[in-house]
Amino acid sequence: MSSAPEIQALAEAPGYHARRTLPLRVEAMRQLRRRRTLLMGGVLAALPFILIIAFAIGGTPGGGDGGGGGGSRINLMDVATESAANFAATCLFVSAGFLLVVPVALFCGDTVASEASWSSLRYLLAAPVPRSRLLWSKLVVALGFSLAAMVLLPLVALGAGAAAYGWGPLKLPTGGALASSDTVPRLALVVAFVFVSQLVTAGLAFWLSTKTDAPLGAVGGAVGLTIVGNVLDAVTALGDWREFLPAHWQFAWADALQPDLEWGGMAKGAAVSVTYALILFALAFRGFSRKDIVS
Repeated sequence: MSSAPEIQALAEAPGYHARRTLPLRVEAMRQLRRRRTLLMGGVLAALPFILIIAFAIGGTPGGGDGGGGGGSRINLMDVATESAANFAATCLFVSAGFLLVVPVALFCGDTVASEASWSSLRYLLAAPVPRSRLLWSKLVVALGFSLAAMVLLPLVALGAGAAAYGWGPLKLPTGGALASSDTVPRLALVVAFVFVSQLVTAGLAFWLSTKTDAPLGAVGGAVGLTIVGNVLDAVTALGDWREFLPAHWQFAWADALQPDLEWGGMAKGAAVSVTYALILFALAFRGFSRKDIVS
């Protein structure tokens, strides 16, 4: 579908421009109307309220070892109800390890595979939409929705936390606090790092989406491989080799919630994640450009 001679022939047709095919706004509206998009947004928006109810029923939060893997481990649960900023940071803390992996895998893994499962992929390419343009539009929209999911959670948590616990400085479980004027920029930095760290999952899901006609396989495969990475990071016998695992740095954003901002762990984690992601995205584009589309 959409072979080079066909594209070249249509390039001379009046009004045809490859860059105008499948506009981002069209793809974005298509994805926004999907039931799974609305469902995922509802789940993320509901999480802060579920935690508020849990804290109200269970009393003052605290205890536990903080969980997670890699980097500095802090227990934000101990100070979750101190302020809206603390509550938002806690919501990110409990969801960054797995919950936020799901929308990334869903939005990126459902891109090409869903079109193939609906048998609409070949018709898109016959429009004709160049293959690189098709992948680029779907990848940008998928990453945009993934970022929106990560922004939605802390935004709702800040609003709900302000109503439930009031606005104030972000108190640190290790002592001290961040001024109210610093909390939003620091939380924004946390969200940015979480998004970058999830680019590996996005790359896996997107690459698998170009390899299969089953969206569930692409989504499940990306989530499964992410879990495998977390398991490998827990194997201390690997020593310094764990630093090459994206999962090892997934909680490096804890350094952003310290009185003195530290960039070392986040810089290393971002470099590892971006490297893996670029390789996976390149494999997806390369493989799809040579793939025989029959669905």
